[in-house]
Parts: sequence; structure tokens; C-alpha cells
Amino acid sequence: MNETTATEVQPAAPAEGAPVAAQQPGGMGMLVPMLLILAIFYFMMIRPQQRKEKERRKMISELRAGAKIVFAGGLMGTIVEAAEKTFKVEIAPGTAIEIARESVSGVVPEAAPAK
Repeated sequence: MNETTATEVQPAAPAEGAPVAAQQPGGMGMLVPMLLILAIFYFMMIRPQQRKEKERRKMISELRAGAKIVFAGGLMGTIVEAAEKTFKVEIAPGTAIEIARESVSGVVPEAAPAK
């Protein structure tokens, strides 16, 4: 007599004509799509952001006294004095504050002369 215990379970053979399960792709099969997704993510998200930040740093390094700027908080002012890491900015007549260069978010364009 054939003795089987609970630990010796034998798998049942598939019935005639029953579909056989497809083999799962190996780890290498998933590597290519994953690398493709990462490459797309890099070129669509990370690279443009790095380029934008590089342009912003260049704009800040070229700022000189007399330029009108906008701070990250939305305040606007005119640069009175430029130091290595800071700007002294006049935000109202007779009111000057010192700000970090990194807090500049943009340059206010010169107003076009009225015709």
C-alpha cells in the first residue's frame, strides 16, 4: 500500500486539454522595462529641473546694484549693494534689508516706455 503523509503532497497532473500555466519571466525580463521607465523619468522630470536651476543660478550670479528683483516670498525691491552671499535690497524709500542670494526668484523686467 502507498503511504502518504500530510507533508508528502503530490501535485495532481493537469487534465487532458487543460491550459498549461505560462512560465514567469525571469528577473532579467523585468530589468529592461524598469530601466526604460527610469530613463524616461530622468529625461522628462529630473533633467529639465536641473537645467532650470542652472539658469536661475546664472541669473543670480549676474545681478548687480540697481537691478529690480522679486524675492521667493513675493517682495520686490532694488539691489543697493551686492556681496558674495547676500544682497542689500531697498524695498521702500529709506528701507534696506539684507537677503541671501538664494532667496531671489526672478528679475523684474523693465517697463516698456509709454507711447
